[in-house]
Amino acid sequence: MTMYKIRLQQPLVHCITNYVVTNFSANGLLAIGASPIMADEVAEMQDMASIVDTLLINIGTLNARTREAMLIAGQTANGRGIPVVLDPVGVGATAYRRETVQELLEKVQFHLIRCNAGELAAIAGVPWQSKGVDSGDGEMDIEEIAKQVAHKYKCLVIVTGPTDLLTDGEKTLYSSGGNALMTQVTGTGCLLSAICAAALTLEGDALCNLQQVLQDYKEVATSAAVVGKLGSFQVEVLNALYKISRGDIG
Repeated sequence: MTMYKIRLQQPLVHCITNYVVTNFSANGLLAIGASPIMADEVAEMQDMASIVDTLLINIGTLNARTREAMLIAGQTANGRGIPVVLDPVGVGATAYRRETVQELLEKVQFHLIRCNAGELAAIAGVPWQSKGVDSGDGEMDIEEIAKQVAHKYKCLVIVTGPTDLLTDGEKTLYSSGGNALMTQVTGTGCLLSAICAAALTLEGDALCNLQQVLQDYKEVATSAAVVGKLGSFQVEVLNALYKISRGDIG
């Protein structure tokens, strides 16, 4: 079980993430035994990236300062050979987001892009009707486009939704289940990206480790939804993560 392995390894996860989800992401990582550090000051990016085990770059509340921090941290992480994950939140919403993600993809080698279908379409240049940071609507062969993006940027790609897709450009794996309440509270996708960053520090096949994370996260959603109340759902997600990382559910 990947989350159990994360608990044993206790990786230090640097999250340059958005301000809406910082607390939830940090608590979610703590719940599975990882050590989060939430830092985005440009002046400390080289030092920070030199001590952590993995890096998440999440553009949710993007600004000029954090854009510079992301580039410095990503390039420093590349120099050390540690995993770097991109969560291109709402990349299709504005030109500034698209330009930023394009620059990141050109200047940083990512190990994983974790996105929804709308974000995948924006990265691939496929027509899509975005709705802010939500997935939106459109038509495309998600598996084929995900494989193309994986090949182009030489990374793994996860596309989350009712059924999650994971590909390395050749092989494609799916994870189904979960609960729709995951889409009704902020931060659940961003937390998943942070957990994936932690999972990439583990030994073994990255594709298999990430598929297990996706399936575990579906089980977390199912367990958390038992409470039946939206306001309590986030708390129950943390409780379920804590349990599943100890082998108590799933």
